[in-house]
Order: sequence, then structure tokens, then C-alpha cells
Amino acid sequence: MYNVFIDGKEGTTGLQIYDRLKVRKDVNVFHLSDEKRKDVKARKECLNSADISILCLPDDAAREAVALVENPSARIIDASTAHRVNKDWVYGLPELSDERRAKIASAKRVSNPGCHATGFISIVAPLVKSGIVGADYPFVAHSISGYSGAGKKAIAQYETEGRDKLLDSPREYALGLAHKHLPEMVNECGLKYKPIFNPFICDYYCGMCVTVPVYTRFMAQKYDVKALREFFAEYYAKQNFIKVPDESDIPAFLAANELAGTNNLKIYISGNDEQILIASVFDNLGKGASGAAVQNMNIMLGVDEKLSLI
Repeated sequence: MYNVFIDGKEGTTGLQIYDRLKVRKDVNVFHLSDEKRKDVKARKECLNSADISILCLPDDAAREAVALVENPSARIIDASTAHRVNKDWVYGLPELSDERRAKIASAKRVSNPGCHATGFISIVAPLVKSGIVGADYPFVAHSISGYSGAGKKAIAQYETEGRDKLLDSPREYALGLAHKHLPEMVNECGLKYKPIFNPFICDYYCGMCVTVPVYTRFMAQKYDVKALREFFAEYYAKQNFIKVPDESDIPAFLAANELAGTNNLKIYISGNDEQILIASVFDNLGKGASGAAVQNMNIMLGVDEKLSLI
């Protein structure tokens, strides 16, 4: 029996992780009561006694939690952005390579990827690392997300009766082009320059579609749509949660909430000889947050990575 401490169960990600784990027979999942969740002594005891702690906290609180750990055997998964480009932490996207999966399995510190970043990296990292496009390619990415990704305050705002009519429309944000996921996107893909990242929050609960358009004339290696689809299918062939649909399975309309409630991610590839559209569709609360944390936990514990995940 493994002891798993969720620090920050009250948030959307923490609640989903708890719901996924509470029925497990192989883990004892626990958290602090409302009156003790800010008690430093109580948190320190939990962080040092658990086999794995999952931090679902704001960045500063996550750093404070890590500073409380004294037990050299204690292992941590951090769902915040605090440690995603820290060289002493392993970035928790196991599908990137066999080497990355092995590092997660043995790691003491794993940073859980951001939701938008998961979609972007799953597309761009294979392209760059395989030399299909150069590290200096001028990437642009568009991302559509359900409002749950913005946290409890946004959820309440969207679900309040008589809300502002502007919430009926998709809303573009991060207009200063400095979204908090950009550092991990650049770092994990080995890019020379930041991509232009264009996210939208929309009036549905969960689900995400991250789209990266590619000009074939700027490719270092020339691939058409079919060849690129075959490349991605082979790249992710051994993975449980990332799939590449055939041309016949590409719908006329991509729905960002297609995989809501799952830990799955699909990479759709379409377009023509001049321009190729690559889109990753997944659940911002699943593979983009709580599902990814549970998957990383399973790998770290050496159990079936699919446990508690669909």
C-alpha cells in the first residue's frame, strides 16, 4: 500500500486526482482538513511521510511545500508551473521518449506539464528532434480550451446565472504573448525562439484543441500530409494514451471536447501540399492536468500506467 498525499485537494486538479485515486486498493490517498491545510507543521509531516506527494498549488505555495521536505525518500509531483524548466526536476511527459519514461520512473521530483504545453509539445517536439523542421522554425499555435482550465473563480463566473453576455463568446487572452506555459514549450521542444501562442477560453466545461500550422516550404525535410501522419503514428505507436487517427477518421469539424473525461490525446493531421495542419485534441483536466499526474504517479510507483485512467 502506497501513501499518497494531495496538497491542495480543494482545487479543480486536486479534486479530480482525489476522485481518480480514492477507489484504488493499492494506494492510501489522504489530504489535510480545511482547518489544517495551511498549517505548516501538519503539511510538513504529510509531505515527509508520504511515498508520493502531489502538489496542486499556486507556484509560490508549491515552492514552499518543496522546501518543507526533509525525507530523502519523499517523492513529489508538482502540478504548478514552478518547476517545469528546473533542470533538477523531470518534466512529466513520458510519451516523449523511452529515456524520459525511465527518468520519470526513478525520479524524486517530477513536474506535471501544463495543459496547453502538453498539446504543443506532443506535436512540435517530435518534429524538431527528428529534424523535420529546424529549431528556428517560426511556430504559431492556437489553443481552444473549456473554462475549467482557468480555475475555480472562472468556473463560478461562467456558471453564474445572469452572467456577462461576453462570456457567451470564445475569448482570446494572453494578448501580450507571454503565456505562462511558453517557457516549458520552448525548453522541451528545444526551440531557439518562442512561438506565437494564441489561446482562447470558451463556453464549455472541459476539453482542448491545440493547433499548429506548418508550411511545407519551410520544412528541413520534405513531408506531405500522408508521410507526416505516418511519422507521428510510428512515433507514438507504443503509447497507451496518444493516438494518430487515419485520414478516414478525421471529422469535418474538430470538437475540442471530444476526449473530455479521459486521459487520451489524438493528433489529427490534415491539409495539402503547401500547408499542413496538426492538431492535438485532449481533456485539459485529463491528459492536461489530473490524468497526467496520475499517469506519472503510476509510472513512479512501477504499476500499470493505465490504472485509474481511461
